[in-house]
Amino acid sequence: MEVFYYVVFGALAAVVAGLELGKSGKDRVATTSAFNSFKNNYVLVYSLMMSGDWLQGPYVYYLYSQYGFDKGDIGRLFIAGFGSSMLFGTIVGSLADKQGRKRACVTYCISYILSCITKHSPEYRVLMIGRILGGIATSLLFSAFESWLVAEHNKRGFDPQWLSITFSKAIFLGNGLIAIVSGLFANLLAENLGFGPVAPFDAAACFLAIGMAIIMSSWSENYGDPSESKDLMAQFKVAAKAIASDEKIALLGAIQSLFEGSMYTFVFLWTPALSPNEEDIPHGFIFATFMVSSMLGSSIASRLLARNLKVEGYMQIVFSISAVTLVLPVATNILVPTSSVKGGSVSIGGSLQLLGFCTFEACVGIFWPSIMKMRSQYIPEEARSTIMNFFRIPLNLFVCVVLYNVNAFPITVMFGMCSIFLFMAAILQRRLMVVSDQVHKSSTKAQEMIGEDEPLNP
Repeated sequence: MEVFYYVVFGALAAVVAGLELGKSGKDRVATTSAFNSFKNNYVLVYSLMMSGDWLQGPYVYYLYSQYGFDKGDIGRLFIAGFGSSMLFGTIVGSLADKQGRKRACVTYCISYILSCITKHSPEYRVLMIGRILGGIATSLLFSAFESWLVAEHNKRGFDPQWLSITFSKAIFLGNGLIAIVSGLFANLLAENLGFGPVAPFDAAACFLAIGMAIIMSSWSENYGDPSESKDLMAQFKVAAKAIASDEKIALLGAIQSLFEGSMYTFVFLWTPALSPNEEDIPHGFIFATFMVSSMLGSSIASRLLARNLKVEGYMQIVFSISAVTLVLPVATNILVPTSSVKGGSVSIGGSLQLLGFCTFEACVGIFWPSIMKMRSQYIPEEARSTIMNFFRIPLNLFVCVVLYNVNAFPITVMFGMCSIFLFMAAILQRRLMVVSDQVHKSSTKAQEMIGEDEPLNP
């Protein structure tokens, strides 16, 4: 493996270690032992769930290509996953609110384990079924677990500010350290030990089964709207009304869709972007490097949240930086000459893109705990899972459109489109901050007026 990959990985790891070891009292919040026990249980489960997801990441595209499918066929498989999430996501989110978030989390485990099993078959139809199951599981992963956490946190009477601690720790480990280990472990199984690209999916199923056992034995059930008579259509109406009547929720949904849509498109594009001439690149090791970058971002986010910096303010900068990083493939394609020789090592342009992609992943690391914090503030509890899956409809539609046309446009065009959407997210984030400040000022003024109207004690 080239020295360049080791240098990038080592430099990023050193920065992360320095940030974590250098935390001061301002970066830490005093909590209770009961909260710490609750937090550690959730973080353990979340880490196992994410390990089941991350183990598959480096080898999804590669496995399909090894079965003989071209970029168009693979694109349609990806479309099936995102389309499934779009079509069934809101339904399963509403069922989570009504039937219980714990049950929804167990359903995630079962769906994803079945999806992993289908990877053993080279039959396109079987793989398509696996993608559909994976899409349903993804909707549950990014709604049911967070909804269960927020409801359980509030039910146990913990300080609302402590939620950001759990979010940051879960992302730091689940989307950082666990993802790095998963990438390296997947690389070990598939390449070093020679078990092939399907082995990481088998390992993922094992970790999901362990996590499911912990959920079933240690989690209590909680719900959204306690009304037993409210059917799915009524829940949809409640969620739609909340989004339509509150500009903050609508803006938050648009921001999330724009960023996550660009992020999922990046997941599909980074492999062909770094190896346009079929260069020999270590997929698992590069994936692990991206996760170190994400870990760096979550470490930065934990400091920002611990110091109570306004999320709506600093996220404007994060979105702007991420937009610039995804312009880099366009710039290198224009400015850096490309070789026509097939195979070989990573090119100069590929090296520059890798650095840009690492910066983008750092922005992703900041995004997750920050968007979770904003969702906990703005989304009403009674339809939390339903609303969160409503947010995923436009992002899944966007990714499906991009992947459907994957052969019609050059990779640089798709990266440029993602960059534009990220700049739009920065603009909408600015608007969200303005609206949030206006609401806060109005609320403060109303409280002051009520205080002035109260008679003085005799």
